[in-house]
Amino acid sequence: MTQVQSVPAGSLPDLSSARLLVVGDVMLDRYWFGDVSRISPEAPVPVVKVEKSEERPGGAANVARNAAALGAQVSLLSVVGDDEAGVTLGRLMEREKVRSSLHLDAAISTTVKLRVIGRQQQLLRIDFETAPSHEVLRAKLAEFEKLLPDCDVVILSDYGKGGLAHIAEMIRLARAAGKRVLVDPKGDDYSKYAGATVITPNRSELREVVGRWSSEEDLTVRANRLRDELGLEALLVTRSEEGMTLFRDGATFHEPARALEVYDVSGAGDTVIATLAAMMAAGAPWEAAVHVANLAGGIVVGKLGTAVVTREELAAVQA
Repeated sequence: MTQVQSVPAGSLPDLSSARLLVVGDVMLDRYWFGDVSRISPEAPVPVVKVEKSEERPGGAANVARNAAALGAQVSLLSVVGDDEAGVTLGRLMEREKVRSSLHLDAAISTTVKLRVIGRQQQLLRIDFETAPSHEVLRAKLAEFEKLLPDCDVVILSDYGKGGLAHIAEMIRLARAAGKRVLVDPKGDDYSKYAGATVITPNRSELREVVGRWSSEEDLTVRANRLRDELGLEALLVTRSEEGMTLFRDGATFHEPARALEVYDVSGAGDTVIATLAAMMAAGAPWEAAVHVANLAGGIVVGKLGTAVVTREELAAVQA
């Protein structure tokens, strides 16, 4: 294992003045926890006796609450169905002190991911989702333009659920307004992210786009070629146990992984991009922002399910 990294003095600024606008696919993460003591007589599957349940914001909503947990001022713009899950998401975001504008689309159901947990292990995940309608997406785009003056940094969280159909236009509008744009990408077509400040694919997501690399030198060539093609200021690759690497024009910066047990990686990318954006909005340089984002990612993978890292947790590991 690599040595645990600490936060150097001065690298964790006051984030209370950072203003973030998070846009993307929101979802409600539901967890059913129970005991597993027998196999079903109907099929060779475990029987889970559900003892408790939890509901947490997921997707772009998890990004927003992670940024808020660090003390940033956060606005969330997205689409939900006119249903109980959408109402629950709105209530949860209010509790997390996130200003939410959740456009209602009566034609869809709010995306829900239901996870069944037995003996602290995920046994099953059930997804409910529908792509939002064109009319609601156009209305969201119009509100996006109105919200831009009141933010410092924009996060576009793409989970491939259809909520960012106008992402290229959002990037254009935000950049024209002088805002830095961070994108958590999805899929194998990154052309729609052209012009963003930075994109944050994980290792497997980047391989889908640039192919498999044979060495660190090969990765650097492929990453910088993609960065040039898209006109990005930077490309940040999260690499699981290998840490994360930032590629900029003429410079490569690598942060090794923290020496922690990995309990659950779900939502780790949300924590990383939220922390990176909050640090950038507070004026931190690239290296400091990536260092703290890596630290936050290392903390959150030690928690079950979609979770947050607080400023206090980061401060606790300062040198």
